[in-house]
Amino acid sequence: MRAVFLCNEADNPARVYSVSVCELLAEKAGLRDYVYSEKDVLQQPELFADTEYIFSTWGMPQLNEEQIRTCFPRLRCIFYAAGSVQYFARPFLNCGIRVFSAWAANAVPVAEYTLAQIILANKGFYATARLQSCGEVAAADTLKHNYRGNYGDTVGIIGVGMIGTLVCEMLKNYNLKIKVFDPFLSEEKAERLGVEKCSLEELFSQCCVVSNHLADNAQTKGMLNGSLFASMRPYAVFLNTGRGAQVIEDDLAAVLQKRPDLTAVLDVTMPEPPVQGHPFYTLPNCILTPHIAGSSGDELYRMAEYMADEFVRFEDGDKCRYEVTEEMLATMA
Repeated sequence: MRAVFLCNEADNPARVYSVSVCELLAEKAGLRDYVYSEKDVLQQPELFADTEYIFSTWGMPQLNEEQIRTCFPRLRCIFYAAGSVQYFARPFLNCGIRVFSAWAANAVPVAEYTLAQIILANKGFYATARLQSCGEVAAADTLKHNYRGNYGDTVGIIGVGMIGTLVCEMLKNYNLKIKVFDPFLSEEKAERLGVEKCSLEELFSQCCVVSNHLADNAQTKGMLNGSLFASMRPYAVFLNTGRGAQVIEDDLAAVLQKRPDLTAVLDVTMPEPPVQGHPFYTLPNCILTPHIAGSSGDELYRMAEYMADEFVRFEDGDKCRYEVTEEMLATMA
């Protein structure tokens, strides 16, 4: 089999790979619609002796280098129609197998979601809607005057990878100043995006909205702590579509309790969802959503389309756009 679907969640490829993409890959790569699992690979390695290409999505198995070399001796590429490859990619890369990810496709809905939340936050949507919906009309009317809107204020972006970059580019359509924290961001890219690099401390204390897009790795775990949240401007909003592990959540909850003027909009937590009885469930200034910023519904098809296009580019000898390298894993989400 020259190409296979490999995924431990058998239903996932059908959710991500549209009929038209499957037809294309069947024609170009000989891909069949059967989904193989890690168990299939380890129990029947002979089936994959000629496999050159793996297509997958959420549920891609974690294999070690010995298993990879034994089961996939001719494997050339993995095309992963989802976002982060952190949990499975390194052993494949160490075996000389090229890994491609639809992280750029998955970044699009996250950036769109983030932009929408920033625009709403700057209008005071969260705090005023809460009051107005409870019939506290006078209080809501008074509160709305504490928000400056989307003209001239300062937004903070933590992490300027693919998602953070898209958010900055989308914000160019608004008359907003953008401060960013990203130690890996070059001066040239910062100038191109029209953003100002600064420290985390400056970003939290000066921005009306702080949006987290940090890469998910050991270095960023617990990076966002209570002192940063306590330093936020009056009526500021913290938005997290990155990872919950990057936030010391007990600190955030404590600050939200002391600072009812602040709002947290959390699409991710650690764990997801928060455990029963967590303060996030009862704090009126904490808004939780069930990890909806990323690709969902028909948006999933975009990821497979990116990977099908990448496969065609690879086969034709053209320059590929979404290859993941060992060096990139140090800074990617």
